[in-house]
Amino acid sequence: MTQPWTVVVPVKRLAAAKTRLRGGLPGVPHQELALALAADTLAAVQDCPGVAEVLVVTDDARVAGVARSGGARVLPDVAAGLNAAFRHGAADAAGWVAGLTADLPALRPAELAAALHAALTGPPGVRRFVTDAPGTGTVLLAAPPGVPLDPRFGPGSAAAHAASGARPLTGGWPSLRRDVDTADDLAAAARLGLGPRTTSLAAGCLTESFST
Repeated sequence: MTQPWTVVVPVKRLAAAKTRLRGGLPGVPHQELALALAADTLAAVQDCPGVAEVLVVTDDARVAGVARSGGARVLPDVAAGLNAAFRHGAADAAGWVAGLTADLPALRPAELAAALHAALTGPPGVRRFVTDAPGTGTVLLAAPPGVPLDPRFGPGSAAAHAASGARPLTGGWPSLRRDVDTADDLAAAARLGLGPRTTSLAAGCLTESFST
């Protein structure tokens, strides 16, 4: 079963993004690291079979430039938080829509494609979601045509999405589930294999914990 997907990816202004990750790569400016995470995520989404359009919701000029250079469409942020940004992007989409976090630097297009395919096979009219590696957060929320995305991202979002009627997808997909909020998360993503932009930044900063 093949359906064209629109994937919505909100990205904060770099100065305010990924605050818990500050210092995660010693000597690397934090905004450069935040931009690399988003750039590698977007590149993987663009390479994913079945994705017809990528909508990036941001007010950051550098993020917008990277997004457009990769073929994404950029919408201005509504400055009302992450869930409002997801709703804003989803409102501009048609057909199947997925909301994806922008901090998946190890993301493999094939794993995203498998998760999107799994979402198509669920009960009709039901939203589906993929939890993060710990199982408490959400990295992907998918909605069929005519069904509001109704995002509940934030602390405890997996439980919030389940309580809202969305159903979890149970595939492995380690690169999709590996979001990056902390230095330990970045080390775990590095063990999976980072995208090229984050790899370039990390090349001179990798420690033994990244490679074991």
